[in-house]
Amino acid sequence: MLSVVVGGFFGDEGKGKIVAYLGLKDSPSIGVRTGSINAGHTVSYNGRQWKVRIIPSLFVNKNVKLFLAPGALTSINLLFNEAKETDSLDRLYIDPHVGIITDEEIKEERSDEYLIKNIGSTGQGVGYAEAKRVLRKLKLAKDYRELEKYLINVPEELLLGIERGDNILVEGTQGTFLSLYHGEYPYTTSRNTTASGILSEAGIGPKYVDEIIVVFKSYVTRVGEGPLEGEISWEEAQKMGIAEVATVTGRKRRSAPFNVKLAKESLKINSATQIAITKLDTIFKDAKGVREYQKLPSNAKKWIEELETELKVPITLIGTGEDALDVIDLRTEKIGE
Repeated sequence: MLSVVVGGFFGDEGKGKIVAYLGLKDSPSIGVRTGSINAGHTVSYNGRQWKVRIIPSLFVNKNVKLFLAPGALTSINLLFNEAKETDSLDRLYIDPHVGIITDEEIKEERSDEYLIKNIGSTGQGVGYAEAKRVLRKLKLAKDYRELEKYLINVPEELLLGIERGDNILVEGTQGTFLSLYHGEYPYTTSRNTTASGILSEAGIGPKYVDEIIVVFKSYVTRVGEGPLEGEISWEEAQKMGIAEVATVTGRKRRSAPFNVKLAKESLKINSATQIAITKLDTIFKDAKGVREYQKLPSNAKKWIEELETELKVPITLIGTGEDALDVIDLRTEKIGE
């Protein structure tokens, strides 16, 4: 069983929470992380909270092997610091082709006024490292002695796992409409963040995929510049309880109501088989901490049911609180899992 988790909007959808829940509930054998260190995934469990930027959010299950995909980018210091914080160094495996960001790329990117001021880059060196990779100038994990004992051929291991019938989960980064190819260029990130891009980074083909879970928040947010249909002011977002700051940069997130049109486009681009909705409790306060569908307030159930009818893809996972286990799981009822 191979599942892919994709952000449906502009990032910040709660992918880390959903992935952590699936790690605890389904106990996958392998968790794969794609993307880079310019986006944070927040994981809360048992009264603790982690903000991880490159370690797979499945780390909460200590039995899961954690893979860094060949298309990923990381800095060595950040990777090791996160591995120690999440107690996952002994089960971390890195593909030799993972790109390594150094202080040089970070310095170059932060001095690029166009990227920082006009595009809203996080200044983590990711764009410059990706550019160097394209130019074949970037050093990779295989070039660093301190990474030698963690190196593994990730695509090969994934295919072996698929042959064994292992449960594997691949975790994407950011969101569909920040994709370099499918977002509103130039207000994008430096990679393809859709399901096809995630698979490309992991090194596996689409025929192996069983489920593509697209994660939407119950409202829309984005960081940095670029269009945001229906955008509301920071003050209005505060009144509504949807004012947020970014995990990595601490910048204020721009907010808008849930966008059905954009969601439909995202589902098509990603060929979604399931939808996860997070932060339902932010819109419907009485939904906080609810883990059974029948116990949701009637207005929240109505919203979910009308949205599912509109989107025509089953909403199988509903986040109702910060903890990884604050999830209503409807997979058995809706798709038989």
